[in-house]
Amino acid sequence: MSYAIIGFGNIGHALAKAFARNGIEVTVATTRDPESFAADAAAIGAKVTAKTLAEAVKADIIFLAVRFEAHADVAEALPTWQGKTIIDVTNAYGVPPEDLGGQPSSKFVAQTFRGARLVKGFNHLGAAVLAQDPAVHGGRRAVFLASDDDNAAAEIAALAENLGFAPIKLGGLSEGGLLVQARGNSWGRLIFKDLVKFD
Repeated sequence: MSYAIIGFGNIGHALAKAFARNGIEVTVATTRDPESFAADAAAIGAKVTAKTLAEAVKADIIFLAVRFEAHADVAEALPTWQGKTIIDVTNAYGVPPEDLGGQPSSKFVAQTFRGARLVKGFNHLGAAVLAQDPAVHGGRRAVFLASDDDNAAAEIAALAENLGFAPIKLGGLSEGGLLVQARGNSWGRLIFKDLVKFD
């Protein structure tokens, strides 16, 4: 299984740190020339590699960690996303619901990435918290996952475990997923909740 993070801002850095901590290879990409952030990627860890967007989208599992407004530009990188799993880490705060056809933002994103299986996840924590080691006081920091594809949700839950987090599945995008999605100028109820799970 291969992994990529599209977007290398604060959230992209935080996600890359999680991969580096666990010795898992990951590609990071933006629309910029990878040479412009290669040193930054290498500083996080030896298994974090800067690549072009065209190379990064070859990965099986892709974290979409760009500004919400930029997701459609990323979607144009491939004619079809069949066989890919997209983890939607975007937050559509401030985007009028009518611009999304009244749908949850992740459903809107899913339609843009034609053929992909989409999981909403890793977006409810601020970058500074997400970047920390998820092992906290003998427990593990929770990440919430929502998807209309149970198999995709299970796959990303397993990845979250490998990265040291405690995955909590919320169900479909239009049900539990609304708890971790911004709608207009309001945040879902679980956004910014830093919870720790004890086994």
